[in-house]
Amino acid sequence: MIRSLYIRVIFTFLTAVLAGIIIAFTITFLTFQEKMNGNLQTTLLNLGQDIARVYETVPLQEAEFIVSGMKILDSYDIRIYDETGQSEYLGSHKGPNSTILSMADVKKVLAGEVIQVDPSFTAQSLLGMPLKTEAGTRALFIESLVAPTASFTIKWVSTFLIYLLSIGSVLILAASIFLVRPIKKLTEATRRIAGGDFNIKLNIKQKGELGTLAQSFEQMMFDLRQLEQMRRDFVSNVSHEVQSPLTSISGYAMALKQVNLSDEDRIRYLDIIISEASRMSKMSDSLLKLSLLESQSQQMRLTSFSLDEQIRRVIVAIQPQWSARNIRFELDLKTAMLTADHDQLNQVWTNLLGNGIKFSEDGGVIHVSIKQDSKYVIVRITDSGIGISPEDQKHIFERFFKADRSHSRKYDGSGMGLAIVKQIVSLHHGDIRVESELGHGTTFIVTLPAATPTEIVKPDSYR
Repeated sequence: MIRSLYIRVIFTFLTAVLAGIIIAFTITFLTFQEKMNGNLQTTLLNLGQDIARVYETVPLQEAEFIVSGMKILDSYDIRIYDETGQSEYLGSHKGPNSTILSMADVKKVLAGEVIQVDPSFTAQSLLGMPLKTEAGTRALFIESLVAPTASFTIKWVSTFLIYLLSIGSVLILAASIFLVRPIKKLTEATRRIAGGDFNIKLNIKQKGELGTLAQSFEQMMFDLRQLEQMRRDFVSNVSHEVQSPLTSISGYAMALKQVNLSDEDRIRYLDIIISEASRMSKMSDSLLKLSLLESQSQQMRLTSFSLDEQIRRVIVAIQPQWSARNIRFELDLKTAMLTADHDQLNQVWTNLLGNGIKFSEDGGVIHVSIKQDSKYVIVRITDSGIGISPEDQKHIFERFFKADRSHSRKYDGSGMGLAIVKQIVSLHHGDIRVESELGHGTTFIVTLPAATPTEIVKPDSYR
């Protein structure tokens, strides 16, 4: 199968040219063969009739003298056969390519039959007719020995070229339509995508460059379709998340306008308004931070530092969260040096450890371990909390997603933390995955390259 577009174009062009030559030649040959046959046979018949009239008009010897002196004999081979099959050539000599006649052909002519043989590329035109002389009936055979005239050849070639140009143009036009059809499909698909329609089927089966382009185009449409869906979900989620605190702020602000409101209720309403405003501020900050990470407009500041020491410092920094609930930490932090953005990874551990504390029962245990090989550093954070359902595990890294466990006010949050974590780990050419079972805790596994992120390619096993 021809896959290369370049070879396909060349092959199609050559095929169209070759087919055009064959078809044009066939049509021209068939057209001119009939004309040539008719003209030659008419000429031979007229010449034969003239010779016959000479033999019928004058005595035999004088007739032979007259016919032998005719200038036209230079272009024809004229033979006269008697009943015994003996032949006599009229003119100077026998033609070098004269057709060999059988005795059966001679007898047919002697019996009064006229024989005509159409010319071809390997044989000349031949006419056999009876000739009446004083010595009895003879068989006269006239054969053309000359090629078509120059004017005939020019006309033949001109007609052939006209047919070739016309047929070749039609074939090349048809071939170009076949070649351009996928490009037209892609052009039409581009227009539809520009209009917001991402549900397009190209159905391009070709291989090679066009097939690769079509596959890339379909992948682009799939990505754009997902992006559009993500945009719609994002707008819907933002509207939903913002609407809730705005409703609370608006409602409690209206309540504050009551004249007979007690100081205790007024303080409680103000606390709720402040809390909801703070939640909106955190959500806005998280959205901005995630947007900067996704656009990579915030440059990574790579430094070498001790990862185990960083995690210890984060645990100490969030001590008020876990000490108030008697949550313990079990650490297996082997020494690990890492080259990465210190502040961004600090946020990763803060979010993951904060989630472990938030969803663990009072008095629970959180295990944190570090393992390192020649290429990768693996951090495992395991809590003893309520776990995550298999269905929710598919979506926990999506922005605004909140699992069923977080629907109560006890587990309040914006649903942005894990999306930020996922983006930061991805920027470091790492990977994060979750293992969890409802009622049996959750484990987050973060895999990071031990070398500089720009110097390492993540293997399939960590994707």
